[in-house]
Amino acid sequence: MSVATPTEYAAEAPVSLAEQAYRLLRDRLTVLEIRPGAMIQDAHLATELGIGRTPIREALKRLETDHLVVSYPRRGTFATQVDITALSDVSELRRNLEPLAARKAALAASPPARQQMQDLARALGDLAGGTPTNQGFMRADLRVHRLIYRATGNAHLEETLVRLDNLATRIWCLVLDRVPTVGGHVHEHVDLLEAIAAGRAEEAAELALEHVSSFERTMRGIL
Repeated sequence: MSVATPTEYAAEAPVSLAEQAYRLLRDRLTVLEIRPGAMIQDAHLATELGIGRTPIREALKRLETDHLVVSYPRRGTFATQVDITALSDVSELRRNLEPLAARKAALAASPPARQQMQDLARALGDLAGGTPTNQGFMRADLRVHRLIYRATGNAHLEETLVRLDNLATRIWCLVLDRVPTVGGHVHEHVDLLEAIAAGRAEEAAELALEHVSSFERTMRGIL
């Protein structure tokens, strides 16, 4: 099972072209495949992705709401710069919401979601023991978080946390070459996923809080 993919859910209903464009661009912006400050041309993206310009434009409007792109009159649309100063604000929210999501997921996850978590925990163990790229680790990290958020059954909580996690991931990717423990950080998810899959709600909440706190400590040590 591969974890180095931006796709969070293996089985999902078909989505619109605008939604496909949004997800593809969101993940490329999040892991800095599209570099901060880069100009984003809808015509170029339409050709590259094989998706019409109208869905691309719809996706870019959503991404502006997510603070991942910014549009300027008569200048165009650009990938936003990574806002390192937002670390405190983002972390404050995540310290409260990530444990809530882990607890809710442990109590509310469906049997298929719990099986996905068990499978992903095993795949992460294999990933940590190999030699994946840093970007592979980051995509695995995104997939873990999004799977947990979806398992809460609370769409508003899921949407909020996805946005916050994307912003935090961008900060991490900016300094990724200076982080010595990326593999260890992703491997922390193994215990978290197993706790949620087993329904151990309080343990899951504690692990989620420590995971977020560890991320913030690591970033502050580097920045």
